[in-house]
Amino acid sequence: MSFTCQTRRQFLNSTAALGAGLWLGGSPKIRAASPNEKLNVACIGVGGRGAANVGGVSGENIVAMCDVDENKAGERFQQFDKASRFQDFRVMLDKLDRQIDAVVVSTPDHAHFHPARQAMLMGKHVYCEKPLAHSVWECRELTKLAKKMDVATQLGNQRHANPGMARTVEAVQSGMIGDVTEVYCAIGGSRGMPAVPQEFPAVPGHLNWDLWQGPVKERPYSPEYCPYKWRFWWDYGTGEAGNFGCHILDIPFWALQLKYPNRVDLDVVPAAEDIDPLRTPKSMKTRFEFAAEEGHGLLTLHWWHGSLDEVFKQHNTSKYGNTLFIGEKGTMAAGFDGYKVKLYDGSEAETPEQTIAKSPGFHQEWINACKGGPRSTCDFVDYTGPLAETVLLANTAFRAGGGFDWDANAFAASGNDNVEQYLVPDFRAGWKVDALQGT
Repeated sequence: MSFTCQTRRQFLNSTAALGAGLWLGGSPKIRAASPNEKLNVACIGVGGRGAANVGGVSGENIVAMCDVDENKAGERFQQFDKASRFQDFRVMLDKLDRQIDAVVVSTPDHAHFHPARQAMLMGKHVYCEKPLAHSVWECRELTKLAKKMDVATQLGNQRHANPGMARTVEAVQSGMIGDVTEVYCAIGGSRGMPAVPQEFPAVPGHLNWDLWQGPVKERPYSPEYCPYKWRFWWDYGTGEAGNFGCHILDIPFWALQLKYPNRVDLDVVPAAEDIDPLRTPKSMKTRFEFAAEEGHGLLTLHWWHGSLDEVFKQHNTSKYGNTLFIGEKGTMAAGFDGYKVKLYDGSEAETPEQTIAKSPGFHQEWINACKGGPRSTCDFVDYTGPLAETVLLANTAFRAGGGFDWDANAFAASGNDNVEQYLVPDFRAGWKVDALQGT
């Protein structure tokens, strides 16, 4: 597959049919404000989770807000009544290019990639909600672009700033349970497989349905898709894996310095009728294999949408949190707020020294990075690009009905002919883009 890098002017031409304005801004220019100078921030998606992210950056200058749903955005529109308002992020970036330093993207999963990509191409710093993007290819593209443009980025793994997670990382890295060979992570519940719409009412007047759909194929409006159940439709969401995977897998990825797996597989092969082409599943059990690298030896990481009760019972340890590390000396059950250890010899584990500095606040990390400070802890390039890509590789294996070998350097899967169709998106006309070259 051959790609060429797309310029802003080419993107203009490809989106003209959807009514975007001209990209009149100047050449991409990365602006690092001084620590005492406020950033000019534009927020894309300001209802729901977006409202919380607006609050997280509200100490800066909110110069623009963009949302396709006036009702969902109404409260924030009223609160920041001096900010310019838009429905189309392309028009916003066009008109306010020289006024915007940084962009916060809090849209549904299928609409993360295009605004994040275009903002970075224009030299803007980007905060994006998890799971970074809607497909593995999109995650890789945003990771490469963040590196190329050298902008400050942060993925919305807010729990990464919890002190309890830092204490778990210190404990694992201290060797408390010895070398870790296996980890189980899970999100409980059975959300997925929503009802298939039978009726398609008129689009509410407060919603721009065409812009809400963005790059995916058109379909009639239904409240079964929007405003929330989109999460459980493959065209729009990534299921419970995408919803919680970046949060929960953050624990072993941080503690063991994980990057990309070399094998993706299924712990339980689903029945054919459970692999729905339209809707995300109520449960799935997947696993990753990681080659030995700095921070860990050969490692198996299980990622389940389902209960870990059987695993805790098998290892004779009390249920705690959503993660279980299995090491040479013992087991460590962990969650977002800390950990519990059981050593095989029955001894008491010593609490390691605290070496990880307290976060100034998750959104503040990103703001500081935008102003020339250290990279944020969930920067796309150094950390969360590979994390988000791994989460979506699990979905890929499930949809493909089986595992595959993964060559991260070549961005290539082998051993399963069904995989490729789920790795790379098929954007609808007007939204197609080319891969970034030279990175």
